Amino acid sequence: MGTEIERKFLVDDPSVVDGLVGTVIRQGYLSRVPERTVRIRRKGDRGVVTIKGASTGASRSEWEYEIPATDADAMLAICEGAIVDKVRYLVDVAGRTWEVDVFAGANEGLVMAEVELDREDAVVEVPAWAGLEVTDDRRYYNASLSRSPTPGGVAR
Repeated sequence: MGTEIERKFLVDDPSVVDGLVGTVIRQGYLSRVPERTVRIRRKGDRGVVTIKGASTGASRSEWEYEIPATDADAMLAICEGAIVDKVRYLVDVAGRTWEVDVFAGANEGLVMAEVELDREDAVVEVPAWAGLEVTDDRRYYNASLSRSPTPGGVAR
């Protein structure tokens, strides 16, 4: 079992990804209850299934396994709610890799960044292009975005 520790931010200046090459991601959920989520993801030419436990602060249990891309496509067809479409860009800031997601489809206009940490109290240099921190705002979890899309980047 792994533990995911991450902080999430809205992005005020999406030009941070201008000129970068991103990876297209399509993801859906077989389970979206707060105690556990089961996510199916097509990331480029790879398929991945991820199981996450309940969040406690910025941490939660996580298991991730690669699956055949064709299986991921078939599972995406039976997911509940909207499919979350986005392009992920990797941006280095002060020795940390930030994942900047530019959403499309039902969440068009939303741009978020997250940074994974080795411990919750790790010091993070928040870049100038990052805005409001939404780590604890469940409306910005991808599972929530599949249930209640956030066009224009403002959660309801």
